[in-house]
Amino acid sequence: MTSLLSRDEIRERIDALGPWFHNLDLNGVPTAPYHFLGDYPNVKWRRFARVIPECLAGKSVLDIGCNAGFYAMEMKRRGAARVLGLDTDDEYLAQARFAAEVSGLKIEFRNLSAYDVGQLGEKFDLVIFMGVLYHLRHPLLALDLIHEHVAADMLLFQSMQRGASRVDTIDKNYDFWTTEHFDSPGYPKLHFIEHRYADDPTNWWAPNRACVEAMLRSAGFIIAAHPEEEVYLCRKGARPRIEDPISPGRNAAK
Repeated sequence: MTSLLSRDEIRERIDALGPWFHNLDLNGVPTAPYHFLGDYPNVKWRRFARVIPECLAGKSVLDIGCNAGFYAMEMKRRGAARVLGLDTDDEYLAQARFAAEVSGLKIEFRNLSAYDVGQLGEKFDLVIFMGVLYHLRHPLLALDLIHEHVAADMLLFQSMQRGASRVDTIDKNYDFWTTEHFDSPGYPKLHFIEHRYADDPTNWWAPNRACVEAMLRSAGFIIAAHPEEEVYLCRKGARPRIEDPISPGRNAAK
């Protein structure tokens, strides 16, 4: 059941809850019509929507870093039985709750970070982790926690990327004196942002493509599709075996 609010009333609430990062169409009223990225995130969603099953009936979905709820609502529109959106910004959560109410979609929203997903005590058929990794001080930890605690099958992942899109073939090991691979544009690189990027103090990291893919594999996710430059659909796999850190010869170069 959609909202009985008039367009003027919806516009008034949109203005009161703004500014919005997600441009949503709420009964014909846009929330961010002058977004610097255009009709975002819908313009991006259209480029990879095909890799998500059209019917999610009976499935559970967790949207980590849901912002105003665009992806959570799209999953509910595809028939997901349970959709839970998480964010640490109460203003975004207020926007998401209002947008879902106006759209007549039953979605739960909670204030919880990517580091705290273990508190949920349940696994989800689809975990959405879009536009969050580079905002975290400990990004690989977040991927590890998602794999361990909440991912049951699919992970829809996106990260801002900077640097080369080339991906080098990496050897399993290099000796201590071999260093040239570190200078290759296609070697996995996670660029640290000490101050600000795009006027945003929460932009901590800017990975290149090779780094994104290596981090996903390291956390135990198998890349099933790469439908858009920054977007990956992954399946949950086994975490790679981590060798004993005190193995013989470990400190031979010291």
